[in-house]
Amino acid sequence: MAIPSETIEQVAAANDIVEVIGTYFPLKRAGASFKALCPFHQEKTPSFTVSPQRQTFHCFGCGAGGSVFRFVMDYEHLEFPVAVHKLAARVGIPIEEERRSEDETQQHEARRLLLRLHAEAAEWFHENLLKRDLGTPARDYLRTRGISREVAKSWKLGYAPESWDAFCQWASNEGYRRRELLSSGLVKLRDEERGDGEFYDRFRGRLMFPICNDVGEVIAFSGRVLAADATAAKYINSPETPLFRKGRVLFGLHKTKRALIDADCAVVCEGQLDLITLFEAGIQNVVAPQGTAFTENQAHVLKRFVREVVLCFDSDTAGQNAAERSLEALLQNDLVVRVAEMPAHEDPDSLVRKSGRQKFDELVASAPDYFDYWIEKKAATTDLNSLGAKMQVARELAASIAFVRDAVMRGEVMNKISARLAIRVADFETLVKRGEPHRQGDANRVPPISAPSHDVAMLCLLALRDEEARAFLLEQNWREVLTSVPGADLLTKILQADLRPADPASLNLFQTTLSPAEESLVSCWLLQKMPANPATVAPEWWNGLRQAILRRELAAAESRLRLPNLTTGEIMQLQKQVLDLRDQLHDVPRFSPARAHEP
Repeated sequence: MAIPSETIEQVAAANDIVEVIGTYFPLKRAGASFKALCPFHQEKTPSFTVSPQRQTFHCFGCGAGGSVFRFVMDYEHLEFPVAVHKLAARVGIPIEEERRSEDETQQHEARRLLLRLHAEAAEWFHENLLKRDLGTPARDYLRTRGISREVAKSWKLGYAPESWDAFCQWASNEGYRRRELLSSGLVKLRDEERGDGEFYDRFRGRLMFPICNDVGEVIAFSGRVLAADATAAKYINSPETPLFRKGRVLFGLHKTKRALIDADCAVVCEGQLDLITLFEAGIQNVVAPQGTAFTENQAHVLKRFVREVVLCFDSDTAGQNAAERSLEALLQNDLVVRVAEMPAHEDPDSLVRKSGRQKFDELVASAPDYFDYWIEKKAATTDLNSLGAKMQVARELAASIAFVRDAVMRGEVMNKISARLAIRVADFETLVKRGEPHRQGDANRVPPISAPSHDVAMLCLLALRDEEARAFLLEQNWREVLTSVPGADLLTKILQADLRPADPASLNLFQTTLSPAEESLVSCWLLQKMPANPATVAPEWWNGLRQAILRRELAAAESRLRLPNLTTGEIMQLQKQVLDLRDQLHDVPRFSPARAHEP
């Protein structure tokens, strides 16, 4: 981790979790804690609890929980270092990262320089659009599309002059070198095969849309021609660069991700202007892929925010094909897919400008399930009374359903299609299984952790919450004992950590080392009621754990003694082991959970 642990702990101590969460949505006091409706799942009764004493949050409905860092990461969908920087900036703590290797330093500097170049290029394009005479054609075009000056400012729209090298000259005057300009993708070599010689502007005479990552940094551009009858490509995008991977980015996500989470549904349109028009009309749960179809990576990103997708591609053949190409990636990520078919010769932008938001909302609300939409389209153009035609439709649908991983969704869709095509469900299921893809990654998925046994959980609670109980456990031979205890990995981490139970910042720092599932368990334990006498309870639960281990080992040894064909030496060794285990069990004080004052 590049950020020193001392800095992370300082940032945690300076950011009160109640104040931080309170900037996102209101919290209501409930005794010593605060409560709200959980932002991570739909609920009617508040189960989202925030503890100012423990500086942690936990939802007793969905299990989300953890430190102030975890909340910002999950709520804003940020990586851990970004969340630390955001919270540090909130309280004015400077972050000096630990020394990197020479290669890491060079990569970091190269990325920083590219981000600066893109940010300054966006500003230059923007000023061309709004402040210079050469931007007049682009301003006139935006007026015809109903895009106001304020909207252009909000989305940092720009204009690339109709010039061979206007951008190259500006960038060179700003001190950017050839290597940096070529790496950015904003310029092109005249002779790309040779890799040297003269270079020129990639974007010329185009309306410029900055493409941002999900924290709002400009990482690429998309340029649109202004003339409707232009022979050049309607849109061109930045090429793949160290900053930009087209198949991993969704346009507008930095502005729309909160609305996506709130709606639990993403409206997907094709173009940047479609998205901007919808967003400014109040339809803010919207994204656009960089291209016409969703990639697996884009669908995976979208799955972090929503469970349902409504495709709003154009009504022409190209739009319908784009919808079909998007389906596989969306279904593989267990997203429910519906299709809002645009009226003929309309797209979301033109529809909203002509008919208003209500008309678009009605289309989205009534959008059918993708498979209902698809089969009605096929039924309109195919004679389903023909066995050959029916089987062709069935095979095409089965190939799509094969990508549905969710068993319930798959079953529902198969039942529906079988009924519509008047074929047996079992026969259709056979077709689906034939088309199932080989999912190489499924076997490597990491399953969620299992909850520890009650005695291990109690010891985790005591080691996290009480200094004396923790000190007692650290004095025991816990490393040796816990190696033979199933599900004790988290207790081992708690005892290995240099944490202070009475210091919430120390606990926050510890939680940053855990997986989300482990952090959820810890946040739950931090909010539980403690026994009245933890220093007395700790030895009793520890002895209970030791008793359980010895009993398992004794039962295993006695079972092996009953095996046939043992040699005399093996019998004598096992008998000695049994006697030794019985002696150890006798020496451990008897344990009773009822006597151990459970919380």
